[in-house]
Amino acid sequence: MATIPLPETPIRKVLAIMPTYNERDNIRNAIDRVLSADNRINLLIVDDASPDGTGEIVEEIQLTNPRVTLLRRAGKLGLGTAYVAGFKYALERDYDAVIEIDADLSHNPDDIPRLLKAAEKAHFVIGSRYVKGVNVINWPLQRLIMSYTASVYSRLVTGMPYTDQTAGFAAIRREVLERINLNKIRSNGYSFQIEIKFKTHQRGFRIVEVPIVFTEREQGSSKMNKKIVLEAIWRVWRLRLGALLGRSS
Repeated sequence: MATIPLPETPIRKVLAIMPTYNERDNIRNAIDRVLSADNRINLLIVDDASPDGTGEIVEEIQLTNPRVTLLRRAGKLGLGTAYVAGFKYALERDYDAVIEIDADLSHNPDDIPRLLKAAEKAHFVIGSRYVKGVNVINWPLQRLIMSYTASVYSRLVTGMPYTDQTAGFAAIRREVLERINLNKIRSNGYSFQIEIKFKTHQRGFRIVEVPIVFTEREQGSSKMNKKIVLEAIWRVWRLRLGALLGRSS
């Protein structure tokens, strides 16, 4: 596997991508805190037709804040396609890097500067819950075990060494998105996070983990369900087999 040279160009323009579905209780605070984290950041909200009015709140905010853009979608189309739409938006508008971040504030926006700092010397930065012990607050034990086990399982199957392979908090440089065929990303649940890391790893980009503390949401409800878990279980095998057969894209 060829190693891609470390980035030399500075990060001047950053797009934070925030998928939303029924996040009206969190969205105003989330927007304020993400934009306050770094003045290089613009924020793209990708809303899947939230019936609770999340999109309408963002629509109101973007009228007075040019750093906020709303991308409305026709229905609940999923996490993976939301991020792919955001990646394409970033490439079309010449952003140097993107941030993946949840709207529920389980990812602390105050960590964004550390992720961007690490991205000066890496192509893909994982905001990792497990690189220095287990740093998760207020999760039920069953969910913590499931998440940690999923990352261990993914490491064993894919061969990637990273401790938090299902992490959804990340900084990704433009060079990565340019080299991945975004139209061939197949995962649409939380396994998307494994797939985007796997495709980055396969291309020889430098991936690093930065420790974060993950805090369970205080408002709203988790989108995790059995279907998402099952998709992740079989998707890692398809990724690994595809790579062995030379079908990684």
